[in-house]
Amino acid sequence: MAIIFCPSVKMSMLSIFILFFSFPLTILSAPTLKSFPVPSGGPESIIFNPTGGFFTGVNDGRIVKHTKGAGWVDFAYASPTRTKKKCEGTTDPALGNICGRTLGLGMNYKTRELYLADAYHGLSVVGPKGGQAKQLLSSAAGLPLKWLDGMDVDQTTGNVYFTDVSTVYNLSQVQQHLATGDSTGRLIEYNVKTKKERVLLTGLKGAGGAGVAKDGSFVLLTEFTGNRITKYWLKGPKANTAELLLNISGPANVKRTQNGEFWIALNVPGKINIPTGMRMDGNGKILEKISFGAPYNNTFITEVQEHRGKLYISTLYVDFYAVYKYSRP
Repeated sequence: MAIIFCPSVKMSMLSIFILFFSFPLTILSAPTLKSFPVPSGGPESIIFNPTGGFFTGVNDGRIVKHTKGAGWVDFAYASPTRTKKKCEGTTDPALGNICGRTLGLGMNYKTRELYLADAYHGLSVVGPKGGQAKQLLSSAAGLPLKWLDGMDVDQTTGNVYFTDVSTVYNLSQVQQHLATGDSTGRLIEYNVKTKKERVLLTGLKGAGGAGVAKDGSFVLLTEFTGNRITKYWLKGPKANTAELLLNISGPANVKRTQNGEFWIALNVPGKINIPTGMRMDGNGKILEKISFGAPYNNTFITEVQEHRGKLYISTLYVDFYAVYKYSRP
């Protein structure tokens, strides 16, 4: 059964600012971030390959792979109608249905299968050799998947958790989605054994990132325009219930660390946007915040991920990703 998420207490924007700035904030200077170009641009999310390198989805519908030796190579795509002639290098959202636009990525590290959350072509999976992905879902609970975004894979069960931003609008209609205050987003589970989906939460406002706990006991969910982070319990006495962890401005993707904490990409409004990474635990305790300057400046970021002593920062709004050499305080 889907749970309609309707928190009874709403914090004012002033309260959100107080919550945000009441914790220490590290502000990076320009030289501390190093940027690297991405073919076609728009790398919303990055997933690391256990055998080396990483994957990201780009504007023209490709999933590309980067390794030190080979650089960038084409790896996979979600759209069955995509052609190189029509799509390569395009940034035209009107071609989304033809070319595809994968936003969220997740990997089952046991099988090395890569799962794709495509804004136009639903949920797909591709094997370690890449190529055309196999579509798993195009609808959930009788409604089409209009705009998939964030995703994660539970490494204990193999189940996939992902967000559908809206049941009304797609990615090319983002302005309408924002103008109407659309709150039809969903959190959805795909069971790899039964091959069935289950809608866990509905009524979400700008459903964004999804991150599964290390032990598979819960999923953290962000709502970008709802300005909140929610914990949905998968196991234990609270299973199939949700609780509000934080009201905080502009949360995007969720990425779990090796020790079970989470990095959240934040976008803090003001005279200019402040792109920020926030590290928190699974109970909503804020552990650290880092504000990123150049090369992002006031650009909205979509993901912050910790990997082998570095933070990888990415967004669908630029043609690069950036890396910060990171040591924990």
